[in-house]
Amino acid sequence: MRAEEIARRRLRNSGLVRSSFTSAVDVVRWHVAVQAQDWGPTKWSIGERASGVTDADVDAALARGSIVRTHLLRPTWHVVAREDVRWLLALTGPIVQRGNARRLRELNLDATQLARSERVISKALEGGERLTRVELGKRLAGARVDPGGQRLPYILMHCELEALIGSAGLSGKQHTYGLLDERVPGDRRRFDRDEAVVELTRRYLAGHGPASPQDLGWWSSLSIGDVRKALEALGEDVRSETVDGVELWMSAEEPAGAAAVRGVHLLPPYDEVIVGYRQSRYLGDPRAPEAMAAWKDRTLPNGVILVRGRVAGLWRRATDPGQVRVDAHLFGGLEATARGGLESAVRRLGRFLGHPATLAVAPLGRAR
Repeated sequence: MRAEEIARRRLRNSGLVRSSFTSAVDVVRWHVAVQAQDWGPTKWSIGERASGVTDADVDAALARGSIVRTHLLRPTWHVVAREDVRWLLALTGPIVQRGNARRLRELNLDATQLARSERVISKALEGGERLTRVELGKRLAGARVDPGGQRLPYILMHCELEALIGSAGLSGKQHTYGLLDERVPGDRRRFDRDEAVVELTRRYLAGHGPASPQDLGWWSSLSIGDVRKALEALGEDVRSETVDGVELWMSAEEPAGAAAVRGVHLLPPYDEVIVGYRQSRYLGDPRAPEAMAAWKDRTLPNGVILVRGRVAGLWRRATDPGQVRVDAHLFGGLEATARGGLESAVRRLGRFLGHPATLAVAPLGRAR
């Protein structure tokens, strides 16, 4: 495998090219989990892979509970298919909780405070009630649990990781919480940690490969030892190649090579093609140094423009009543066909959002 093939294979495996997905849950299930702390861009990340799916469709899937937004894998939100919530929480929830332990101590959230918080939140949400973060904070304050500062978000994260609460759709623009037992029926299957690690590894490589063990370890919070054991258990179902000194693994069923990628993609911040990797992010891309530098520079737009599968610039969107504008900042010039592809990508975003979309282009460093 040549280095320049890596991005093409990942775009194919992630469903950004030649996609057969027709619903939000199809996309989410295929990726195992999709990072989702910023809901608007997350919806576009899903919609760009699913034919005919709109922004409103993704909200509806969340409201129905066919996809669930909660904390797992890492200490941030992800959206997962409802049938995957329980086992992923059982596998990665304890890891994230251990990582949060020091911060909980700093916030004076000991076992007694957390247990009281669980009781208050459980009572507030019983019977199918849906409450926002602010509303739950008021319930906690009324029960003499201080929700100030970062205490409230860490209390709610704790309750998510303990499988007590999960997403319950939107109230206006605000996310609500509901009791997970009422939103997602319990799974009576016996949880086997080793089997869960193997399943996570198999599905991650199918949707994200080629990827390194370090990529998967970071993405999942699993140890490299766990990842190695899973790769060994998968045996002939997976294979590896070394590219530019990086050990990359993939499904054994993955076709050799990858066709050239056409067109332009507007990847939102935290798209799985970006955050699905740590060690090998942008590996083989000629713009890798610029892309990695931009990733760390919070003054720049954090969406990524891909032209024929390669990084070409950065973008952000500005939404006004009834319309959306895409500000594109390019590393270099675009030929006429690429400019046409960028305009087409902007129109796709507009259709997804249900609003007319316009494009403003500037060289990188000359923001509007």
